Amino acid sequence: MRNTLIALIGFIPLVSGAQDFDAVEIKTTKLSDSIYMLEGSGGNIGVCIGEDGTFIVDDQFAPLTKKITVAIGKLTPKPVQFVVNTHWHFDHTDGNENFGKAGAFIVSHENSRERMANDQLIALFGREMKAYPQEALPKITFRKSMSFHYNGETINIFHVGRAHTDGDAIVHFVESNVLHMGDVFVRYVFPFIDEPNGGNVNGLIRTLDKAADLADGETQIIPGHGPLSTKQDLLDFRQMLTKIRDRVKVKVREGKTLEEIIASDPTRGYKATGSVTKDAFVKIVYDSLKKPK
Repeated sequence: MRNTLIALIGFIPLVSGAQDFDAVEIKTTKLSDSIYMLEGSGGNIGVCIGEDGTFIVDDQFAPLTKKITVAIGKLTPKPVQFVVNTHWHFDHTDGNENFGKAGAFIVSHENSRERMANDQLIALFGREMKAYPQEALPKITFRKSMSFHYNGETINIFHVGRAHTDGDAIVHFVESNVLHMGDVFVRYVFPFIDEPNGGNVNGLIRTLDKAADLADGETQIIPGHGPLSTKQDLLDFRQMLTKIRDRVKVKVREGKTLEEIIASDPTRGYKATGSVTKDAFVKIVYDSLKKPK
């Protein structure tokens, strides 16, 4: 069964290793007078502009830094002063070195900095991440939460616990009523939870609960990947995770093996739209439940 699962999981690329970055276009969406969302390749970027400077959330891939900078330059002449990493995965952080060398301060949860400072393996994708150079590492870290008062925005950054990884940061632009969720919330089924590197389905659900408490019907939510979203989109995502988690939990309590749980089809009613297969996702949930929360 182990070989079968490896085959099911296989090499599931977040992006193609042969991606043509020259063909990528950066799309800009205005969310408020000070907040914008940039879409390109990799994690969605949040941008906060104003008199104080430019503050961004995530920075995608290094080859896209020039295009991202040009897109931001159409919004403001002020250079990027702060970059917040929602977590340490390469499709959200590989631009760190370029922005760091240009003078930006990188900010992250302390666990994300620790992982960026050392070689990592994203096992499900067969992807190695080499330790980042000093210029790419966060200069500012936090353990539970921190706040910026910047460009007329109260920007609250918080970490609930193990979720997509062990170092996720959720960013709340209070006055503009915008949440940037990183990969704790994505617009595809089934989500990648990096369980070997500290991710956990229960923690992911708890983090969604926290975000839902902050949101209302007017909140604009920037997902890690996918289109601009609403609170209802987030709640639907949470419901899907909870339903599958609970189905797996019942089988675990009955003493069923992973093979038996997969055969029971706990993801029934949902169709895979991302890179993670149904069976691979069941294994992620199973592993989350079998380890300490």
